[in-house]
Amino acid sequence: MADAAVTVEQVQQALSDFNDPESGRSVVKMEQVSNVAVDDGAVQVELALTSWAGPIHQAVRADCSEHLRQRLPEAKSIEVTIVEHTRPAERIGQLGLPVKSVVAVGSGKGGVGKSTVAASLSYALKASGAKVGLLDADVYGPSIPHMVGIKQKPAIADNRIQPVEKDGLKLMSMGFIVEESEAAIWRGPMLDRAIKQMLGDTNWQDLDYLIIDMPPGTGDVAITLSQSLPISGAVVVCTPQDVALLDAVKAVSMFHKVNIPLLGIVENMSFFLCPDNGKRYDIFGSGGAREKAIELRVPFLGEVPINIAIRERGDAGQTSANLSDEETSRYFQTIATQLVHNLVRERATQPAGGALPVL
Repeated sequence: MADAAVTVEQVQQALSDFNDPESGRSVVKMEQVSNVAVDDGAVQVELALTSWAGPIHQAVRADCSEHLRQRLPEAKSIEVTIVEHTRPAERIGQLGLPVKSVVAVGSGKGGVGKSTVAASLSYALKASGAKVGLLDADVYGPSIPHMVGIKQKPAIADNRIQPVEKDGLKLMSMGFIVEESEAAIWRGPMLDRAIKQMLGDTNWQDLDYLIIDMPPGTGDVAITLSQSLPISGAVVVCTPQDVALLDAVKAVSMFHKVNIPLLGIVENMSFFLCPDNGKRYDIFGSGGAREKAIELRVPFLGEVPINIAIRERGDAGQTSANLSDEETSRYFQTIATQLVHNLVRERATQPAGGALPVL
């Protein structure tokens, strides 16, 4: 008995319950399936995905291929090609930011490499094709300008602050405004106004992701952010040793108290791989953050080792090179990919027939 022929209509029907990772809705209803062709049982499909989903394009492509194989076992071959789909960001929150996802990167204490992770995560998302902004919300000790190697003051146009651009990122920091030798002695209302100004008065334009490098510890900035705009989630950075994990738990608790969901924990300075002999040394221990994430029921995003090149690039204002170096880029790409997968899971909880989720 000959195999039943596969039709274009069957392919469309098979994809009707395959969801777009960004919106959480059917790719067919969202008109993201095009150029469906069937030739003697060979199926070809173009699946349009947004730049927001850049870090997971290939994973979605593989999932879509497997989805079609399950629905159309009679197909002789299946080829899914990813093409670009444009969907501008809606304006969100009281400040009306044109951003699809806002991610806060925090820590329970200073000195754990939070800013390095925030900047490198931003570059990893950008490297996938996403449109990314990075806000340095540490008004007391802004380090992002130094780490990306830029000191220029932001321009003003049409009464809006124009973000500084470097290496494809849109950047804003109090470090662009206040001289390095000056101390920002702000509390309460002044701090609140400074954060809201850097958020709401900056012309961010259309962003897939706004990464916010939080001040270390717990305090007013998290409250200001939670009240000003919907935060998609938070990432907590810590090191493996027990004393650092105690502070990380406080950071997790802080985000819970201000109703910001936890997207995951990153273990920085996880180990040291000696370039001279290739041996691994667990200087601060290893795996503690992963174990704590399991205990707290928080996703574990990945680990970053102690790496001399990462430190040197941060000091030299060349953090972007962390993503052009194959040895270091894989750590940050893993973190970025897992972060987006966790965001997708959040969006998948939205009602299938409801309005587009805004995070």
